[in-house]
Amino acid sequence: MDDKSLIARRVALELKDGMLANLGIGLPTMVAGYLPAGVTVSFQSENGIIGMCPVPADGLVNADLTDAGGSPIGALPGASAFDSAFSFGLIRGGHLDVTVLGGLEVDEAGHLANWMVPGKMVPGMGGAMDLVTGARRVIVAMTHTAKGAAKIVPCCTLPLTALRRVDLVVTELAVIEPTAEGLVLREVAPGVSIAQVIAATSARLIVPEHVPEMVL
Repeated sequence: MDDKSLIARRVALELKDGMLANLGIGLPTMVAGYLPAGVTVSFQSENGIIGMCPVPADGLVNADLTDAGGSPIGALPGASAFDSAFSFGLIRGGHLDVTVLGGLEVDEAGHLANWMVPGKMVPGMGGAMDLVTGARRVIVAMTHTAKGAAKIVPCCTLPLTALRRVDLVVTELAVIEPTAEGLVLREVAPGVSIAQVIAATSARLIVPEHVPEMVL
């Protein structure tokens, strides 16, 4: 299993039957493909749909039906489409059970930076700031390092997405829970040691006496 698939599969276990969930662009969109059997989740996209699903087959792409990143999607029977004002009313009103977002950095305070890299052109912050602030639960799905550099750091060097502490970070190496006391190592990936996680993390980790292996 490749790293991104492992991350998506583990994140999917956090989604419960009946949830209203938002998936950010990129890696988080893979989570929908790993829902456990019997679990039904309504997926929302901030550009204005609840009930989105992958495009069902080649040749069925509708140019008017896309996710927030512009990628083509399908819609389940009973799906609902609406304008951006209504969509952000759902987000800002605290009606989303969970959002799964990618990340560039997460720090010891649980802050997320994921919307821009200084010096690179960005079209805008998208819905990330609203999602991190408004969703009941925020899960970050990201690789543990980028080009060998740690992405879980003492303090974010990139612009923060929000001041709120995120609820969970899932990488290909570990599951980490940001808490008021710091970052707690909750699980390690299959075949990964605690020492490997610590070596790939520049932030301080709180390591409980027993750290179980991820169950995928």
